[in-house]
Amino acid sequence: MANNNELVINRTFNLPVDKVWQAWTQAESCKKWWGPKGYTCPSCTMDFREGGKYLSAMRSPEGNEFWSTGVYKEIVQKEKLVCTDSFSDNKGNIIPAADLGMPGEWPMECKVTITFKEDGDKTNMELHHEGIPAAMHEDCKAGWQSSLDKLEESFK
Repeated sequence: MANNNELVINRTFNLPVDKVWQAWTQAESCKKWWGPKGYTCPSCTMDFREGGKYLSAMRSPEGNEFWSTGVYKEIVQKEKLVCTDSFSDNKGNIIPAADLGMPGEWPMECKVTITFKEDGDKTNMELHHEGIPAAMHEDCKAGWQSSLDKLEESFK
């Protein structure tokens, strides 16, 4: 059950679980969809193992870059992915959301849990993003949905 600072998104992709898993776990695949519509992902590195780190950037249409980093906490192949998520500089140093002009009271570290369930040639995915301030809940939801649209499109 979601709390007030938790965003929950359920999504069914017209893709097999192998493809959706690949999109989340391979840097080159992630670069094709990370960020909402109009944004690009110019950089993404992943040390994809429990305890490994990731660092990725979203570039806005205006050219502004927003970096995020985190640590993989739990990996269950093609079933579950749990990681931390923090705003960062381009070297992976965690910075406060306020430094980027983000409204609301953001924790220094959020938690993201994604589960994947195979459904024939489709994949049901559930994403939980903990730590989202109420003031940013709808914007974050729209951003995730737009990014997930791009994820599905990246395999067409």
